[in-house]
Amino acid sequence: MQTSNRILDDMAKMASGAVSAVTGLKGDAEGILRRQMEKLLADMNLVSREEFDAVKAMAAKARSEQEKLEARVAELETQLKSEHKSAKKKS
Repeated sequence: MQTSNRILDDMAKMASGAVSAVTGLKGDAEGILRRQMEKLLADMNLVSREEFDAVKAMAAKARSEQEKLEARVAELETQLKSEHKSAKKKS
């Protein structure tokens, strides 16, 4: 009986050691992966959220101004056409 318990104790210690080793490897692998991802992202030269938001706001403002100008040009073209027609009728 004593031998059986000793074998089980040894097996439990081995299993515990294996779990600890696997846990350590998992932590190492996560650290390596994290460093590689950080390096990859740094090499991609990405912009910050603040810069993105600022450019997005500028683009929205430019789009709004463009729409206003398009409406103004359409209005002026209409005026020009009506004035041109008036001038033709007078001739």
